[in-house]
Amino acid sequence: MARGASFAFVYRMLNGETEQRVLLTLALIAAIIVVSWLVQTLMRVALTGHNEKRVSFWGRQIVRLLGIAAVIIGIFEIWHPSPKTAGGAIGLITAGVAIALQRVITSFAAYLILLRGKVFNVGDRITMGGVRGDVIALDFMQTTVLEIGETPGEQQDAPSVWITARQYTGRLIRVTNDKIFDSPVYNFTRVFPYLWEEMQLPISYKDNRREAERILLEVAHKHTDEIVREATPHIEKLVKEYRLATTPEIEPRVYMRLTDNWVNFSLRFLIRIEGGRALKDRISRDLIDGLDAAKIGIASGTYEIVGMPKLEVQVEHRA
Repeated sequence: MARGASFAFVYRMLNGETEQRVLLTLALIAAIIVVSWLVQTLMRVALTGHNEKRVSFWGRQIVRLLGIAAVIIGIFEIWHPSPKTAGGAIGLITAGVAIALQRVITSFAAYLILLRGKVFNVGDRITMGGVRGDVIALDFMQTTVLEIGETPGEQQDAPSVWITARQYTGRLIRVTNDKIFDSPVYNFTRVFPYLWEEMQLPISYKDNRREAERILLEVAHKHTDEIVREATPHIEKLVKEYRLATTPEIEPRVYMRLTDNWVNFSLRFLIRIEGGRALKDRISRDLIDGLDAAKIGIASGTYEIVGMPKLEVQVEHRA
């Protein structure tokens, strides 16, 4: 009898006005899904043949946000058409959602901040939450990053990275958007899509140091003058937008430091975000050739043995 009464109660609830609201809710969700799919399809067709990945991405985000907003507003209007019950319903829903979905709400709030494009965009190279790479997707809750490696000086224990340069590792990593509130976000490409790189070369005190410096600068200019010309308007924009007190120097420079064993030369030069490893490889090859031609060697740690302890050997003769 109890089970029969329960079925009867559910049947009565699904009749009349409640049944109409359920059907309207399902129809609303289905209609919004279809319209969203049609709009996104038209956007893909319209942008075919154009290199407009960011326009397509932001268009999809807008369509999805409008679809969610339409679903929420539509369901609210269907189930609470009376203003008298609306206030209480809003209060209960808000309190329940805030308690149960704190991290989700924080991630979604971060997503709304990211939509402004001030922190990073799709295609930017960033470090967020300990993950470094190129942003390839941005969702309501997570950012998807195509990971890049780290130079030996930047290697960290966790997560381990086996690529010893700023090149793709092949791993896709999802980072929750709320990380922008917890840790710094490093953007490698916004405003100034270049990096300063340094190469350390130890030169013996006995070698021609002026000739070594000349070779270093000559090779650096050969490979980076084009990059410097490209970066000039970007550095001017950086100085103007952020009101830097001094303009950073983008021409190649050599800095000298004295040590106990050799003179350490630091070659500082500008590289693009992409292709840094290949550029350093070309510079290294030319530097070796230039230093060899000038008979200048790269110094290394050596040890001289100045004495040996006296050894005594006894030979026992047996009959």
